[in-house]
Amino acid sequence: MQEKNNKKTIWAWAMFDWANQSYNMVITSTIFPAYYVGITQDKNPGGMVTFFGHKYVNTVLSNYVLGASYLLIVILLPILTSIADYKGQKKLYLQMFTWLGALACFGLFFFKMSTFEFGMICFGLASVGYCGGFVFYNSYLPQIATIDQQDAVSAKGFIYGFAGSIVVQLLCFVFVLGHKWFGITEDFSAQLSFLIVAIWWIGFSLIPFYLLPKGVPNAGSHEYNVLTGGFKELAKVWKKVKQLPLLKRFLPAFFFYSVGVQTIMLVAANFAAKELKMPDDALITIILIIQVVAIIGAAITAKASEKFGNVQALSVVVAIWCLICAGVYFIANANQFYVAAAVVGLVMGGVQSLSRSTFSKFIPQNIPDTASYFSFYDVTEKLSIVVGLFTFGFVEATTGEMRDSALVLDGFFVIGFLLLISLLLFQNKITAKEAVA
Repeated sequence: MQEKNNKKTIWAWAMFDWANQSYNMVITSTIFPAYYVGITQDKNPGGMVTFFGHKYVNTVLSNYVLGASYLLIVILLPILTSIADYKGQKKLYLQMFTWLGALACFGLFFFKMSTFEFGMICFGLASVGYCGGFVFYNSYLPQIATIDQQDAVSAKGFIYGFAGSIVVQLLCFVFVLGHKWFGITEDFSAQLSFLIVAIWWIGFSLIPFYLLPKGVPNAGSHEYNVLTGGFKELAKVWKKVKQLPLLKRFLPAFFFYSVGVQTIMLVAANFAAKELKMPDDALITIILIIQVVAIIGAAITAKASEKFGNVQALSVVVAIWCLICAGVYFIANANQFYVAAAVVGLVMGGVQSLSRSTFSKFIPQNIPDTASYFSFYDVTEKLSIVVGLFTFGFVEATTGEMRDSALVLDGFFVIGFLLLISLLLFQNKITAKEAVA
C-alpha cells in the first residue's frame, strides 16, 4: 500500500502541475491565441481561414479544433484509465500523454500560414496530451493523500501550476516584447515561446515520472483480457457511482458549471484580441495578473472549504462565476476587462482545486481503481468543454458576436449553481439524520 501524505511524493505530484501549466498559460491563454489571431486576421479578409478545403472564421475554427481534441479524450480516457487500473500502469499513460503534448508544442514552433493545417493538428494534439495526462495525474490524489489532506494537496498542485506558468510566461515575455533586442521578428519570438513550453513541460515532468508510484494493479480483474477487462472495470465503477448519492448529484452540477468555467478560460484571450483589439503585451499582462491572483484564490478557497465545507464554498464560487459571465456581455474596453480578469483569477484556481478535491472525497477511499473513478470526473469535465466550445463557436458563427456566446454560457453557470444548491440541501439532510441517529 502506498504511503499517504509523504512530503516527497506530494512535492513530485505538484511538480507535474508546475510542468504542464506552461502549456495552459502560453498555448491556450496568451501567446498562441494572440499569434493565431494575428497571422489569420492580418492576411485574410474577415479572419476567414481554409482548413483542408473548408472555410471557417478563425476563432470558430480554433474552438472547433479544441472541441474535437477534447471529444477524442472523452472517447479514449474511459478505456485507457480502466486499463491503467487493471494493469497498474497509470504512470505509463501519464508519460505517454505528456510526451505527446510536449512534442506537439515543439511542432507549433513551425506554425505559420504556409503550414496552417499541420499547425492546427499540432494545436489539437497538444490539447490531447495535456488533457490525457491530467486525468492520470488527478487519479493520484486519493492515492497519495488522506481525505483530510486532499483539499490542501489539491490546492498545492494548482498553486505550483500557477507559479510555474508565471515563470514560463515571464521567460517568453522577454523574447516577445524584446524581440528587437534579440534581432528576431515578433512572429518568430512567439514561435520560440512554443519551443520553450515544450522543453519546460517535458523537462520538469521527469521529476514526477521518477518519483511517483507506478500504480497498483486492480486485483480480481486478471481473468479478463486487457481490452474487455478495461470495459468491465469501467462498467463496475459506473454502477458504483450510481450507488453513491453525493457523487451522482455532484457530477451533473460539475458538468454544467464546468461548461462555463473551462470555455471562458479557453476563449478569453481570443475575446480580448478580437473584440477589444488588445495588444499582445496588454494581453500577457492580464493573464499574468490572473495567474498571480489565482494562487491566492486557490489558497483562500481551500481554507474556506475547511471551515464551511466543500459544497458551500463551491456554491459561492460558482455564484461569482455567474455574475462574471453575465458581465462579459457588457465589457467594452480594456480597463473593464482588467477588472473582470482580476475577479476571474480569484475564483479560477478555487473552482478547479475544490472541484477535484470534492470529487476525491465523494469516491470510496483506499481503493485501487482511482484512475477509473477519476475517468468519470475527467470525462465529465472534457465533455463539458466539448459542449462549451461548440456552443460558443456555433453562436459566434450564427450571430457574429462573441458576446452573445458568453451570454449563452451564463445559462450553464446558473444551472450548475442550482444543482449545487440541491446537492447542499441533500447533504445537509443526510447530516441532520446522522446527528439524530
